[in-house]
Amino acid sequence: MNKQVLAIDLGASSGRAMIGRFDGEHIRLEEIHRFSNDPVTLGDTMYWDFLRLFREIEQSIALSKAHGRIDSLGIDTWGVDFGLLDKKGRLLENPVHYRDGRTQGMLREAFSLVPKESLYAVTGNQFMEINTAFQLMSVQKNRPELLEHADKLLMMPDLFAYFLTGEKATEQSIASTTQLYDQAGKCWAYALAEKLGICGSLFTNIVPAGSRIGPLTHSVMSELDVPASDVIAVCGHDTQSAMAAVPAAEKDFAFLSCGTWSLLGTELDEPLTDGDAFARDLTNEVGYGGKTSFLKNIIGLWLIQETRRQWKREGRDVSFGEIGQMARVAEPFRCFIDPDASAFVPAGDIPARIRRYCSETSQPVPENDSQVLRCIYESLALKYRSALEDLEACTGKRYGCIYMIGGGIRDGLLCQLTADACGRTVKAAPVEATAFGSVAVQLIAGGELADLKEARELIAASEPVTDYTPACSEQWEKAYEDYKKIIGGKKC
Repeated sequence: MNKQVLAIDLGASSGRAMIGRFDGEHIRLEEIHRFSNDPVTLGDTMYWDFLRLFREIEQSIALSKAHGRIDSLGIDTWGVDFGLLDKKGRLLENPVHYRDGRTQGMLREAFSLVPKESLYAVTGNQFMEINTAFQLMSVQKNRPELLEHADKLLMMPDLFAYFLTGEKATEQSIASTTQLYDQAGKCWAYALAEKLGICGSLFTNIVPAGSRIGPLTHSVMSELDVPASDVIAVCGHDTQSAMAAVPAAEKDFAFLSCGTWSLLGTELDEPLTDGDAFARDLTNEVGYGGKTSFLKNIIGLWLIQETRRQWKREGRDVSFGEIGQMARVAEPFRCFIDPDASAFVPAGDIPARIRRYCSETSQPVPENDSQVLRCIYESLALKYRSALEDLEACTGKRYGCIYMIGGGIRDGLLCQLTADACGRTVKAAPVEATAFGSVAVQLIAGGELADLKEARELIAASEPVTDYTPACSEQWEKAYEDYKKIIGGKKC
């Protein structure tokens, strides 16, 4: 047996195409194409660079030909963003990026139409102004003429798949990020959408992950000079693709998917939308096989990435390796931030904002770059602990270890500080969790693997796991108490 599939992942700063090879015993990955994924600001709007990205996806398909037959391909992106098509299937405009400021104030407007508790009871989603529902409310308010010409809405992975296959469908995991998905009914929340002023006719049929969308169109095959290949609706939300690759053997486990965003959660059989989950602002998303990923969205390595970009703007090129070393040598437990504070969401001068936050909370202000970085690392680790406590309080379970996956596990300092702050062993692997999950879903869809359990066993056998054992518990307990006081005081 030697099956090959293509996993295309569009991340916050780059996209890449990886071939997944399955020989019957192991899954191996090979990167064949990497490209930038930078938003484009035109006027006062931040857009996806959709046409260039589609061309990069086509280039990935063309490059795969040199590696032998590709049985299928799948595409994942982050959640919430979408494109609008007219009645002839033409893209009305470049999709708008979630970091655009158009949704400011939309949460308040939504809650004036639908009470928060009711909105959460239906969708089970953590409230963030970037969510699809609030983006659409902004369009309706500020650009109603665009929606007058719109026939269908497709989430980003489904939009790319449409222009490859000509077929319109919405994959279930990406639908569940919209705050327009009915968790109980496992369908679009049409009544809720109507209350928010959103036309339900925009939605396409929801299909489960692992569904065959269709083959490449003849025009795509002709242009790229490639043979026929199926496009599979993998878990279109990159978090759920990564979730499929968690190498856990036990039923109850905690995971931390760590990249530009951090997502800490667990896997449940059914969504959890009770009052406690609502109060703690956890989110329910649909994973492979209809499982629920019950999790907390946390701003993650964005803080490091944007700090590095700020230093580049200032003429200093600091590598990620140097960043880790700088943070290691800095004095610990000096000051903390809430990584999810609104000040840290937009692009820009993160170090200056950290200093301002520390000043406003009467903490020692970081005096140098190393202290800024140490503040970020420790604050992330303590935020993970807070999220873990929320998770365990809602589920009534204690998770003995944390499976940490994604690009963030390349940073050994972050892994160790997470173990220390949470007081749990961290099991780190795989780095390429999103690609592994996409490959696994395609192999299941193709009949090469029986189910997700077998896929996770194969991934565990294919990727070495690094364990990080917690230490310094008394110091971290004090730091956590200080962190809670600072964060609580800032919120007040």
